[in-house]
Amino acid sequence: MTTPNLSEFSNLVLCLYRAAGEQPLNAFQDEALSIIKRMLPFDLSMWGTATNTPAGIDIHSIHLHNEPQEMLEFYEEVKHQDCAAAACTNRSRATLSFYAPTLFAGRGASGMRALCERFEHANMLISSEIDSATQFVQWISLYRSDRDAICDERDRRLLELLAPHVMQSLSLNRLSHLDTLRANPRFARFAFAVADVRGVIYHADQVFAELLRVEFGNPHRRRLPDRLVAHFADKRPFVGNEIVVRASHPEQGLLFVKARPRLPIDRLTEREREIARLLAQGATHKQVARSLNRSPATVRNRTQVIYEKLGIHGVAELAAHVQADD
Repeated sequence: MTTPNLSEFSNLVLCLYRAAGEQPLNAFQDEALSIIKRMLPFDLSMWGTATNTPAGIDIHSIHLHNEPQEMLEFYEEVKHQDCAAAACTNRSRATLSFYAPTLFAGRGASGMRALCERFEHANMLISSEIDSATQFVQWISLYRSDRDAICDERDRRLLELLAPHVMQSLSLNRLSHLDTLRANPRFARFAFAVADVRGVIYHADQVFAELLRVEFGNPHRRRLPDRLVAHFADKRPFVGNEIVVRASHPEQGLLFVKARPRLPIDRLTEREREIARLLAQGATHKQVARSLNRSPATVRNRTQVIYEKLGIHGVAELAAHVQADD
């Protein structure tokens, strides 16, 4: 077996971490894969997270590299035959290589065999890490289209050594994005977390965890409460008794979630918030009425309700409340 060149390996790892700090969230994984190719050639990749189930992996987030969405749809139909993924579940960490025509030769693997032939997954490397308590999996799969480009022991060992750095650099890239949000003065009141659309938390501030505890008691520390997940699925913020929680639109299969304690302005309805924002920006009652297609009298009445809810007497005080909101 030929061992990886240590100098080349060290340089590659440095490039991964440099890219983690420099690349935007939506570009990092493709950049990381292009870096890996310098030492470990491949043609296609799947890189994601999932929960291991008896019916195959239940994907939470996925990054496809040179793969069509159609491949993923095909995979969902035949994943129960994926003995490559199943072979990785016996250990907390595993890095394995396979030759697809042999691995999926049996009658019971005809679906996976068809997938590999159609989408040119002739040779594959898989590296995974699984939490035995939750069956939550992080993995990366690399595929070669050429049947003769066998993934040998050197390739397997190289991915085994690289995989922890690949996953750590991905975490750092997400945290860099989170730091950008934290640095925005508009979000000074907020605590932050990164979670997937199923509610699994990847990163969270200590303050974020404390806010969830205040509202929900002692939720599972690795998951968002189901009520939050339901609100985010409906693209609605959560306004609780003690906190307000909002989520971004999914980016790379992830939600960037921010939470803060309730403020007086949270007593307002959505329409009242619209009126408050327009008034705080300097609009007159007539201008607000025209903007919202309401009568000036209705806007004046709503304004009085807003003042009563906030315990204020004028637009200057209203502007302070609006600025405190996000």
